[in-house]
Amino acid sequence: MNVRKLRSAGVGLVMCVGLFGAVVPTAAAEPPGPASSFYTPPSPLPAGDDGDLIRTGPSNLALSLPLPQGPIPGTATRLMYRSQDADDAPVAVTGTYIDPSAEWTGPGPRPLVVIAPGTHGQGDQCAPSHQLNNVLTYTPVLGLMVEYELLSTYALLSRGYGVVITDYDGLGTPGAHTYVNRAAEAHAVLDAARAAQQLGNTKVGPDSPVGLWGYSQGGGAVAAAVELAPEYAPELDIKGTYAGAPVADLAATLAQVDGTILTGVIGYTLNGLRRSNPELGPIIDASTNPAGKAALAALENQCVVESALTVGFHRTNEWIVTGESLSDYLKRIPEAQTVLAENKIGNRTPTTPVYIDTGTGDDIVPHGQAVDLAATWCGKGSNVQLNTQQLPFFLPGLALGHVLPDFIGLGAGTNWLDARFRDVPTAGNCA
Repeated sequence: MNVRKLRSAGVGLVMCVGLFGAVVPTAAAEPPGPASSFYTPPSPLPAGDDGDLIRTGPSNLALSLPLPQGPIPGTATRLMYRSQDADDAPVAVTGTYIDPSAEWTGPGPRPLVVIAPGTHGQGDQCAPSHQLNNVLTYTPVLGLMVEYELLSTYALLSRGYGVVITDYDGLGTPGAHTYVNRAAEAHAVLDAARAAQQLGNTKVGPDSPVGLWGYSQGGGAVAAAVELAPEYAPELDIKGTYAGAPVADLAATLAQVDGTILTGVIGYTLNGLRRSNPELGPIIDASTNPAGKAALAALENQCVVESALTVGFHRTNEWIVTGESLSDYLKRIPEAQTVLAENKIGNRTPTTPVYIDTGTGDDIVPHGQAVDLAATWCGKGSNVQLNTQQLPFFLPGLALGHVLPDFIGLGAGTNWLDARFRDVPTAGNCA
């Protein structure tokens, strides 16, 4: 990366971090990464059902105010729970449940919200359950990571909801994180709700209504979860789903993100495909040159900020043996097209209300594919509210057009979800 682009990347990252508020570096509550024995699943996994708890442990939130009546915003518990991977095989997934200190003032049992986090990276140290204990972590030379999901997490806790944040399949636990895999992420989200409801001695329980919340990678994860829920988790009382900038069409997103500050997420995707679709491994090996192989190996152990600083603004034609972009190369690979089609969201039908938030100036996740997802679900008779933030492309490639809608839409999104928990009817705007 040349000096000018590196400076631009740094400015963009600082501005993005600034949108999520000031963060104060704190001493690590535990060594981040796979060194913690909590993240090593028992072998074999204990028999049970999806969502069953495997183990729990304390989690010390880095930003917390201890008071005699309990910490604000709540008491955190680290979870390991049973789920399914992309091939429907049993797998252990970790996460964090936060029992809120705020009161629930609405009708009925206290709600539970599952947060599917946005892109954190592919190294185990990037898992949100680690980052919540530190907020800001740094490993020389470029290993910087900020837990930016604190904004949405604490906003939801302030409403009196219980909140559970999944780490996803392979993030924190052994094996490659199956980044943006539709099935694995949907399973992890829905089973996080089941696990939190089973905890006991908390303010939520089996009768708690459920909300799903996610932006970017998380938006795609909750979109995949809500349309899979009728067959995978029909017992969950899902009241509403907020899906911001959902990654619903991998092919469209791959083409747009290439050459931006977040080019590294393409590497996360390819690394994840090696695990979820082993038949693509030889194809990936044959298609990548030495620079591409080196980039994929490095990205497998990075968090998103480090990836932005190391491969940001590079293009995938630097990695492909033919000199083509990865998007163009994959168009000629039938096996790849099959996998992209399998991971496209919209082939199932949500049976509960969904709020899709998208910005017209999104330079990372195409606005058009979010609109297409809303139209597809509307055509199936789903209750969809599409909120389009009319924003220009601002310094395209720096991801500001992607980050801004998340920040701007937080208030409207939480108000919409709160109304669902209070049983306020919504007709959506499909018409």
